Amino acid sequence: MDPDLLLLGLIWYVVFLLSLTCHEAAHALAAKWGGDLTAFHAGQVTLNPLPHMRREPFGTVLVPLLSYVGGGGMIGWASAPYDPFWQQRHPRRAAWMSLAGPAANFLLSIAAAVSIHTGILLGILRVPASASFTRIVAADSAGAAEGLAVFLSILFSLNVLLGVFNLLPIPPLDGYSALGLFTSERGALALENLRRAIAPYAGIGILLSWTLFDRIFDPVFRIALNLLYPFSRYG
Repeated sequence: MDPDLLLLGLIWYVVFLLSLTCHEAAHALAAKWGGDLTAFHAGQVTLNPLPHMRREPFGTVLVPLLSYVGGGGMIGWASAPYDPFWQQRHPRRAAWMSLAGPAANFLLSIAAAVSIHTGILLGILRVPASASFTRIVAADSAGAAEGLAVFLSILFSLNVLLGVFNLLPIPPLDGYSALGLFTSERGALALENLRRAIAPYAGIGILLSWTLFDRIFDPVFRIALNLLYPFSRYG
């Protein structure tokens, strides 16, 4: 494989692992605040990726690396354990727990955006003439600045993707459980009972979600770019 592709893959994997770790740690922390200590006792209220990798080695190691080698992108998954009886007793707290993961991804995108603009102000980075998933910002010189530009580009793009995708209101994604915030306790419980009932068909939900997401991500990505650079209109 080309050395540049290997370097890009390494940066992509570091960002991917950071993003998944923050997502699952946010779930675990929100559950702890809501009274469920399951993930806390499993050591997942942490930004150390190792507990998350041990729980889902295929989703955090094997699948991401194989998907990058096979297609140039990177997909995968992680998870945080929770007490289903706690969820039954406190469905709205469980809805907040679900929302915490995508919220962490959006915060990482905001952190990337702040870092990008700081780099531009310092003369290290610059606004690119055209943008793509891995080129949200360009380096103003060769060397370490190029690596920083790629890192921040993927950090911004990937976390927009993860945040929006997980908010789709389709089970088993977080956005479905988060619907409980807009209903009564009884309504939130009914939503969770339905999700549990159709859990064996979760793969269909993921396939449907990805099909829908494939159609909406381009406009979402353009909106994110234009929010990042409000005076540079990207079509």
